[in-house]
Amino acid sequence: SPSCECLLTCPFSRPRPVFHSPTTVTMEGAPVKLAKVQRVLGRTGNTGNVTQVRVEFLDDKNRTIVRNVKGPVREGDILTLLEWEREARRLR
Repeated sequence: SPSCECLLTCPFSRPRPVFHSPTTVTMEGAPVKLAKVQRVLGRTGNTGNVTQVRVEFLDDKNRTIVRNVKGPVREGDILTLLEWEREARRLR
């Protein structure tokens, strides 16, 4: 079986992101932050297809924000946030 270095440099393998820290860079070169879902707050959107969650950043345990997530999500999931300054509005 080939070694890890071969898989990362082999021209025939798909490029894979390498995670070194909670703030890392995607394959496109854009910085991202990793955040863990603390609590699922509820459903929102016209048809209820968006879930509002409270997330805690992995690099700063004291900072939490509310985000909207499309698709299945549950407590303990790790989200990759391309934009981490903006916070979602609360559900009414």
